[in-house]
Parts: sequence; C-alpha cells; structure tokens
Amino acid sequence: MSAPDSRQRPILPLRLSNMGYSVGGTRLLSGITLDIQAGRRLVVMGANGAGKSLFLRLCHGLIDPTEGARDWASGDVRPEHQAMVFQRPVLLRRSVAANLAYPLRLRGMDRTARHEMVRRTLDRFGLAALSDRPARLLSGGEQQRLALARAWAMQPQILFLDEPTSALDPSATRTIEDMIESFSHDGITIVMTTHDLGQARRLGQDVVFLHRGKMIEQAPAEAFFARPTTAEARAFLAGDLIW
Repeated sequence: MSAPDSRQRPILPLRLSNMGYSVGGTRLLSGITLDIQAGRRLVVMGANGAGKSLFLRLCHGLIDPTEGARDWASGDVRPEHQAMVFQRPVLLRRSVAANLAYPLRLRGMDRTARHEMVRRTLDRFGLAALSDRPARLLSGGEQQRLALARAWAMQPQILFLDEPTSALDPSATRTIEDMIESFSHDGITIVMTTHDLGQARRLGQDVVFLHRGKMIEQAPAEAFFARPTTAEARAFLAGDLIW
C-alpha cells in the first residue's frame, strides 16, 4: 500500500527537553530528556504510578508539559501524523466498518479511497467477518484489534500504545503483539507502555524506565534486560516491589 502524503513529511525525531508536568503544585513527571527516533519500538516501563501513561499523553499532545519542551522535527504535526490507542479502546456506537471509515472521512479522504482503505484494513487484520457487527459488542480482544486497525488505517508516523494487552488472554495478546510487529515493519514508530516483562522483551528495541516520575534509565532493550544500571531497575526486573 502506498503511503499517504502525511507520511512523506517526517515529524520524527520527537525531542523531549527537560519535560515535566505538575498539577496543583505536585510534580508528577520531571526532567524527561529523550529523543524518540523514527522506526524503533520504544517500551516504557516502571511500577504503577511511575508516570508511564502520563508520559504517553504528554508525548501525544493530549496534554501539554508544564515545564521543559516537546518538539517535533516538523512543526506541521496534524492529527493523522500520530495516533494513540488506550488500554480500554474508545469505540463509536457504530459498526466495525463504520469505526474504520469515520476518522478517514474526518481526514477528508474521498468516498472511493475511504471504502478501499476500510476493505484493505478489514482484510489485513482479519476483521472482515465482523464488519457489520456493532463495535461495542465485540470481545475485549476484538475491540482492541479494531482500535489498532483503525489507528493503522490512518497511516501515522508514530503510534502510542498504553498497556494494549493488559486485560487480554494469551491468545488475544499474541494477536495484538503480531499486529504491533507488523506496524513496525510498515515503518510506524511504536511507543508503548507495558507491565508485562515478557512482552517488553519480545517487542522492545529500546527501553525507558520511569521511577517516581523520573526517567532513571534509557537503553537498548538487550542492554537494559541484561545489565540494568540502577538498583530500582534491577529490583523491578527481579519482581520486587519498588514503590
């Protein structure tokens, strides 16, 4: 499939410079300095409350940092350049096919191109048999598959995923992981949080480790899992409670 024009204007790397976020005088995230490079799968790890979901929302632009900076390589970052899929999919009260078509229509894609993209997406991700079914009546795994497929149909340059398999059984988890890997092969940069160490090892190429709202490790995945440099990361990998 040929990529839309939006893929031809690179928005990456995403440069985070001393990025932080505070609410009511309470600092929830601070001192995040990181370049997110194109074409990689970055896994964000840490204990509950470490700031992982907040990190994704700041990167995606759902909220703005209260300190530091978040700068894209291209200043022209439109909604279709990036996408985010949440732990609990946000689906319209419409059919599976309509959930795929609606954001494409908002993007301004003409009817013929829109129908072709919906067809290709349904076929690629095994959703064709479900195309007329109400999206909110799907199983949890099917809903997450639809949410990911909808994001892919927009052909973003970067996709943020917040614990995409946290509530799924092993079979559905494998399907979602296969989708994520296929996105990566398509050239989509992946930034995802996960609490599953096995999943992080399977999918991660780079790792960011957060602890109490700070980034205390950043490394290629192989080095992080073999030789974590902080006591907190070593304890986390050993299954110890670190909060």
